[in-house]
Amino acid sequence: MYAATIISSLLALAPAALAVGSAKVENNCDSNVYLWSVDSSVGDQVTLEPGTGYSEPFHWDDQSGGVALKITRVENGLYIANTPQTIFSYTLDGTKIWYDLSDVFGDGFAGESLVVAPADDNCPSIVWADGTPPAGSQTRVCGSNNAVTLTLCA
Repeated sequence: MYAATIISSLLALAPAALAVGSAKVENNCDSNVYLWSVDSSVGDQVTLEPGTGYSEPFHWDDQSGGVALKITRVENGLYIANTPQTIFSYTLDGTKIWYDLSDVFGDGFAGESLVVAPADDNCPSIVWADGTPPAGSQTRVCGSNNAVTLTLCA
């Protein structure tokens, strides 16, 4: 009887313990952008037309640890040498989500505003007012039950 009570109590708490938020990307630009979800494998290209978005639940990859949402302004840009990529990365760490924003091969959104904002206003945002990375670390942390959204051309 005692064991059944403990098991019932644990099962009742399981949904709360397993609740995780999501990584989102919103395209407010006036042209298409292209996104790939990359962990230990590369997902299919997702085309985000103006005014559309992408979302995936936070998840842990046992091989790479983290996930990178790689975004280009060029179709198939992930596979074209030296195409600028903006990378919205996250790592699920139990009840925390670590997230950051970076660029490689140039600044594909130079001149546009980029904002990474968690749903919880108490968590820190990342703002690139002119689409280029400011000096210093761009890594932030929040509760893993929150949605964290990158808005392009905010």
